[in-house]
Amino acid sequence: MWIKALLMPPISQRLLSRARVLRLRARAEHRRIARGGRHQVHYFHQVDDPYSALTAAILPDLAARYDLDLLPHIVGAPPDTAAPERARLVVYSRKDAQCLAGHCGLEFRDPGTQPSPAAVQQATGLLIAAIGQQRFVALAGPVSARLWAHPLVSSMSAAPEWGLLAPHQDAVARHLAASGALRQKLGHYLGATFYYEGEWYWGLDRLHHLEQRLQGLGAQRPGVSGVMFPPAPDLEAPAALAQPAPIDFFFSLRSPYSAIVAPRVFALAQRTGAPVRLRYVLPMVMRGLPVPREKRRYISQDAAREAFVRGIPFGRLNDPVGRPTERGLALIPLADRLGLGQRYVLSFMQGVWSEGLDAGSDRGLRAIAGRAGLPWDAAQLALQDEAWRATAEANREALFSLGLWGVPSFRVGDTAVWGQDRLWAVQATLLRQLQGA
Repeated sequence: MWIKALLMPPISQRLLSRARVLRLRARAEHRRIARGGRHQVHYFHQVDDPYSALTAAILPDLAARYDLDLLPHIVGAPPDTAAPERARLVVYSRKDAQCLAGHCGLEFRDPGTQPSPAAVQQATGLLIAAIGQQRFVALAGPVSARLWAHPLVSSMSAAPEWGLLAPHQDAVARHLAASGALRQKLGHYLGATFYYEGEWYWGLDRLHHLEQRLQGLGAQRPGVSGVMFPPAPDLEAPAALAQPAPIDFFFSLRSPYSAIVAPRVFALAQRTGAPVRLRYVLPMVMRGLPVPREKRRYISQDAAREAFVRGIPFGRLNDPVGRPTERGLALIPLADRLGLGQRYVLSFMQGVWSEGLDAGSDRGLRAIAGRAGLPWDAAQLALQDEAWRATAEANREALFSLGLWGVPSFRVGDTAVWGQDRLWAVQATLLRQLQGA
């Protein structure tokens, strides 16, 4: 273990560095030019995924903005290993897609149920037919809109205005199998995803990364500037809120997304006066839920990309899975009692995710604790107290009661959202108080 803790920081720093990303992009562009190829973007669409429905709606705009070939593929749901809480994921995805649609100025309303298997089957056939006719970009949005507007009605085939004839079931099965295999080969597991020359971009939330890359290559059409869905800005000026609602911050010390959002949520709390309740949980893998390799790889690369956009140091990591996380969690109650909870969490996250400190060692944890102001003698006593385990389990149960399961998640007032890219929803909920809402 000590060898892993020694080698991981420099290796991860090299693999996740911005310089390496830019080198790989330059090589990919050199190969494209050498073979005389056009810009080719693969798009993987999951018919019964609401995020795919949102993404389908903007494909015509994307195609109009860039000189590229968009190669669509219809795929099934992610495997169980990539979606360990599938029932919760399905319900939350519809609610979150409705929230995201409102934020982005699009149309999607959660119908309260998934489309029927028959309707999904018909829509799948129509979209595969559209791919065969090279009309997917134009028709994916309308087909998806009809499917979600009437999810229990098997009337997708009654659409003569589209001029589509669904292929035989055998052809559909072959397409789904080939698309699923390609998605796995290229290194992903979700729908609503774009793949371009070695990198993945998920839905509307990561589309700005793809657009910026394409613009850096000069692939935009004349008059195109900016991106369609830029990252929401964080609150920069103080907002005088009277008795703001507390923010429940559900996080894991082993979650890179928790690490890169922690400074932002604490800054939001400081500027609004909202108290933050630290709701720590054990990582999924330490609760017996395996994470597939392609998911681990994508998350680390995506977190590094998101951290770069927000100017948050990240990448020289020392994975705190196991004993380092347990030791880190054991000190949170002490830090809270001393009024140093946020400082300690920031110090731990910075230490293991950007400085490569080994929290499993006394040397590493002492540096983390000392920077936050925790006395080491008190910290050593806290390490012997296992009471944090019951708190972590209670926090997990509270998270599940909200219909959530992953971290980071947030609850403020009647808003409960998952993901570091949903902090804008927390901010909007708090700021509605200024508007008297």
